Amino acid sequence: MDTAAAPAARGHIGPRGTAATATASPARPPAARLAALRAPHLDPYWIAGLCFLVFAVLSYCRFRSLSDVSWDLGIFEQAIRGYAHFQAPIVDLKGPGTNILGDHFSPVLVLLAPFYRLIPSPLTLLTAQAALFALSAVPVTRAAARHLGRRPGLAIGVAYGLSWGIQKAVDFDFHEIAFAMPLIAFALEAVLRGRWNAAVCWATPLVLVKEDLGVTAAAIGALALLRTRRASPLPIALVAFGITATAVTLGLIIPGFNGSGSYDYWSKLGAHGGASPAVPVDVALRTVLWVLLPTTGLLALRSPLLLVALPTLGWRFLSHDPHYWGIDWHYNAVLMPVVFLALVDALPRARAAARPWLRSYAHHLPAAVLAAALALTTGLPLARLTDAATYRKPPGVAAAERLLDQIPDGATVESDVRPISHLTGRARVYWTGDTGGLAPDYVTAQLPDHHTPEQALADVTARHPKSTYVPLGTAADIVVFRRTSAG
Repeated sequence: MDTAAAPAARGHIGPRGTAATATASPARPPAARLAALRAPHLDPYWIAGLCFLVFAVLSYCRFRSLSDVSWDLGIFEQAIRGYAHFQAPIVDLKGPGTNILGDHFSPVLVLLAPFYRLIPSPLTLLTAQAALFALSAVPVTRAAARHLGRRPGLAIGVAYGLSWGIQKAVDFDFHEIAFAMPLIAFALEAVLRGRWNAAVCWATPLVLVKEDLGVTAAAIGALALLRTRRASPLPIALVAFGITATAVTLGLIIPGFNGSGSYDYWSKLGAHGGASPAVPVDVALRTVLWVLLPTTGLLALRSPLLLVALPTLGWRFLSHDPHYWGIDWHYNAVLMPVVFLALVDALPRARAAARPWLRSYAHHLPAAVLAAALALTTGLPLARLTDAATYRKPPGVAAAERLLDQIPDGATVESDVRPISHLTGRARVYWTGDTGGLAPDYVTAQLPDHHTPEQALADVTARHPKSTYVPLGTAADIVVFRRTSAG
């Protein structure tokens, strides 16, 4: 080979005969690519991705095993199905022809309509909820890392994703508060950074999530005023807007869509039919300790961010409905971003405290909060993901699905909890005993509630005495009856 050609083999000959090196940069080695993926600024997104994966898998496994514990998933599917077909959000499960805007004001649900139109399945709602819950981990983890450092930030981010309030909400079908989680988290992250415009922008849409969250938006505005220590126009506007929106929603909008011309839940805040129970002090204290102790070691009490939790705790403890008082269901989920970001706010000051024991406590608290979240998870819904049986369809469920598939699309169905969300996407489903006088084409029932198919048939006949029903089949403790004649 000619030696003069050697430089040209590596590049090309320049205009004066000099060799020019190749301009293409070498491919990045695998170690460099791996290091880039481990960059600190990606930590919040990795945590959010892992949260989405475990939340979605848990929701999917529970749905496919017919383990629904509430009618909420069916209610929200009926509402979103109406939006997806450019119709009113009619929810027959709440009563024949009921517009959901007359029950709870959650127009934010219309954002899911395009996705549901594309994939009309309750799993679309559950997937969206998993994504929204996971998204809220981004601002929590990012704020923790910014104020405390990478490792404490990771510890708090993971503890947030595993927090008991979120786990219980994931395990409770679908609920509109999924939208509130990232809005509150991003708003409070902006407050911690002193970005008041961003905080107002994130908090304002809360009025479209649920009627009580307008007061939470106002609390975020009040918090911004406390942090700025001056009368800033935007936080003041947010306080006024949140309170006004709540008043208009409760006084005008919901009654306008409600057949009775009122807000049905006022009865849960006052006596009705005799003495109504008030929340016992020990129950309220237990709930507050659950909210603050395993999640923040009580250090969040040193942060004014806890102001944002007061509206939610307030209406729950003022209610006479015991379901609102405790730590079950989804009611504590919206408190999780508040208390974790309050912890992030309190920790830097505690680390610089004059008392040595407080400095030591603050230094070790992120790891302790993570340890508490991991320990509590052994008795919470995510622990089921470690059980191989979770990923297997229970015996009889496939037979129950085949039985429900025999109900034709568009049929009218009266149902109780377990079959509801497997029917609302393709049939008109009513709650058991609330069909408005209509004799439905089919009736489904859970046998544990009725003991035997014969007793279930007797109950159906008592509810619809002018119609005749015959058993269509029984599987996995679910019985289906078909109407053969009507009076």
